[in-house]
Amino acid sequence: MSVSSSLSPTPGMARLLPGGPVAERILAEVADGVAALRAAGVVPALATVLVGDDDASAGYIRIKQRQAAELGFASPHVRLPGSASQADLHRVLRDFNDDAGVHAVLVQHPVPGQLDYDRALEVLDPDSDVDGMHPVNMGRLALGLPGPLPCTPAGIEALLAFHGVPVAGREVVVLGRGATLGRPLAMLLAQKRPTANAAVTVVHTGVADWPRYTRRAEILVAAAGVPGIVRPEHVRPGAVVVGGGVRYEGRRLLPDVDESCARVAGAITPRV
Repeated sequence: MSVSSSLSPTPGMARLLPGGPVAERILAEVADGVAALRAAGVVPALATVLVGDDDASAGYIRIKQRQAAELGFASPHVRLPGSASQADLHRVLRDFNDDAGVHAVLVQHPVPGQLDYDRALEVLDPDSDVDGMHPVNMGRLALGLPGPLPCTPAGIEALLAFHGVPVAGREVVVLGRGATLGRPLAMLLAQKRPTANAAVTVVHTGVADWPRYTRRAEILVAAAGVPGIVRPEHVRPGAVVVGGGVRYEGRRLLPDVDESCARVAGAITPRV
């Protein structure tokens, strides 16, 4: 399926690019891989670490553990009290590093204020860093070397590929320069690969005239974490618009892309 025709404006007719079918396909592929590993006598294990009593974080961990179990993963978990020290967290990560039965580790973010999340990541074995945020893995990404990838950028590339959005040779603008999305996504989509190979510009809210860049994008990815920052006047008619940045107000999700952008875009990710 191609959306090349979507790059001509059709007001009010933006095609939706849902993520659900992409996730279903990826999970099916993962399940096949897990079955093959278990048949060979290997039980893949995704370990999780939660520090403190944040309800939302605990909920995310439960979802991840449930998904891991459904796919056939083991999912060892350590929950530290909110008063845990940096040394306590490092000790847990080193234990997982030394456990040959643990293949990937996820430290739930955010951590309590007395802890340094980045320092903790540096303790983790880079090959076990499921979020792809260890400095070694960011370096691998910058150099185009194999390694764990940051999840949301990899998901956006997979989303565009699944829906047949041509990326190679096109102008992509990423609004946002954060370490978890904007910067790694720019590096990922610039790599020489059929589902990437784009001309990528990173712009941010520190640039006074940032809409000058977004209005020329054939593919616009909002990754600023500022609710409703992208409005129809910031979008090139017929462009593909991906809402990557969000902020939460309690349990309410507030996306970067205002829903009215669907009147201008040729294709757009759903609001929720």
